[in-house]
Amino acid sequence: MTRDFAKKTRRPASNKRSSGNTRSSNRRPASKPKSQVPGWVWLFTGTVLGAFIMFLAYLAGIAPQPTNPQPIAAEDQPEQTKPQVPKPRFDFYQLLKESEVEVKEPTPAQREAAKEQAENQEYILQVGSFRKDSDADRLRAQLILLNLDAQVEKVTVRSGETWYRVLVGPYSNSSKMERARSILASNRINSLLLKRKQG
Repeated sequence: MTRDFAKKTRRPASNKRSSGNTRSSNRRPASKPKSQVPGWVWLFTGTVLGAFIMFLAYLAGIAPQPTNPQPIAAEDQPEQTKPQVPKPRFDFYQLLKESEVEVKEPTPAQREAAKEQAENQEYILQVGSFRKDSDADRLRAQLILLNLDAQVEKVTVRSGETWYRVLVGPYSNSSKMERARSILASNRINSLLLKRKQG
């Protein structure tokens, strides 16, 4: 049996085909592309252009100055008075002369007295002062271990309190005293220099 395919009625398409056709039929035509220049560029360009126009308007308002001014006759010119600047004064030369102090050479008698006084002095280093005798003895023991001549001196002050001073020395000359002081400083012990007459 023969069929006539030309007069055949078409069946509705399946779901898959119809959904594909609707997608393609729902597409919108492509719109025009937007401008690729950002807005801040237009703002900057406008600001620069406005500033340039204002500068030109400012230049137009300035009056031109004459290029070759005519010289004024010497008789017409007012006398130019220069402000008189006072010359600097250096007073310190005079002040130095006035504040000079004459130092008199010591007389031989004064030299002898100073020498005797230096010879009659002894140097003592005070290392500590304690209220308790036991604390003073403890520090004295440390100093003896450092090979220093240490002693404890009992002193009563005005208020009636008794203190125990730890002393190193006495030394007859300053070089021995400085050597003892450097030993104390290397062991982080502070000292106070006392000068006394030998007795």
